[in-house]
Amino acid sequence: MAGIINRLTARGAAAISVPGRHADGQNLYLNISKAGSRSWVFLYKRDGRQREMGLGSAAPGAVSLAEAREAAAAARRILASGGDPLDARSASKKEARVEEARGTTFGEFADAFVDLHEAAWRNPKHRAQWRSTLGDSYCSQLRKKPISQVETEDVLDVIRPLWLDRRETANRIRQRIETVLDAAVVDGRRSPGLNPARWKGHLALLLPKQARGAKGHHAALPWAEMPDFVSALSEREGVAARALEFLIFTAGRSGEVRGARWSEIDLERGLWIVPADRMKAGREHRVPLSPSAVAAVQTMLPLRPRRAEDISGALVFPGLRRAPLSDMTLSAVIKRMNVASATPHGFRSSFRDWAASDGSASFEAAEMCLAHVVGNQTVQAYLRADLFEQRRELLDRWANFLTLQAPAAG
Repeated sequence: MAGIINRLTARGAAAISVPGRHADGQNLYLNISKAGSRSWVFLYKRDGRQREMGLGSAAPGAVSLAEAREAAAAARRILASGGDPLDARSASKKEARVEEARGTTFGEFADAFVDLHEAAWRNPKHRAQWRSTLGDSYCSQLRKKPISQVETEDVLDVIRPLWLDRRETANRIRQRIETVLDAAVVDGRRSPGLNPARWKGHLALLLPKQARGAKGHHAALPWAEMPDFVSALSEREGVAARALEFLIFTAGRSGEVRGARWSEIDLERGLWIVPADRMKAGREHRVPLSPSAVAAVQTMLPLRPRRAEDISGALVFPGLRRAPLSDMTLSAVIKRMNVASATPHGFRSSFRDWAASDGSASFEAAEMCLAHVVGNQTVQAYLRADLFEQRRELLDRWANFLTLQAPAAG
């Protein structure tokens, strides 16, 4: 890079007004545009191509001649070492952005992630579940930590307290933490490497195996895990998934739900009347339908026969060739959701345990929601006439709990 250097002086450079490039030496130029704007540029060749690197404005009070010469000297040192000044500048800016971004906390990034994606999540319950599981209720300490510094022990601190007793919730939180950390790598806020929330070959080796339901009983999901399950279920398509939703919202038996006819359901009144010949106890059972249960039925309206004379005996949740679904079909939905600790019948136990914990309804009302026989014939006559509205209130509260909705005022 031989040649005359320091051709310009500060005063002389300020006096130049002719458009064009005015050399200072060793590839540094004062560039004046036709419009009169002034800037410093460094010109060099790399791999046979001419490249131009701007060094800043040469306007009064901006980059001085001395500062421009220092920047040009730094660029020449990069060239001498075999590098490319423009590439080096780009890498430096990127690293600066990464370092700044790495100060972002897990909570800040998780909230931004949900904000970005929730518009594509059509189900409001799904959006609420993401915010709930990644919020302060479960991740209060994790949310405060820079996302670039989240390690395996941080994830375990969230998961361990839930692992054995609230399995579904623990699994779902782990999956969502893993997703957020993956996104942080793509966004440049974490360095590539093993995701500390990864299950296979990582956390699977550090957490005890989750026990399955006890033999001799229908496996039941703990009631505290039901909102997560219902949220995930709502994202699944198909008649069997809607039937399973209806079963959960009504606390009904599998056979009663799979055999439900359109003639038994009054959507306007929110009522399902199961005839005696389809009930285990051999007596008609009136089931109050929560808005969520009604919504599950309404999704099946496109499959309802069009002709009035065909509706009466038509199944609400038809299988192939309009035959009833099998219990195995409902169980298969649960299996595909990777929930080993639940069965269709077990959701009745989940409801009963929740009702006992909720404490807002009487023992008799909770038992009658399950169509269990309570008391002698005299008591039964009283209960049939008196507890329907109590059961409606209880099933509405159950649906609100499952969907994370606040009870209606009034």
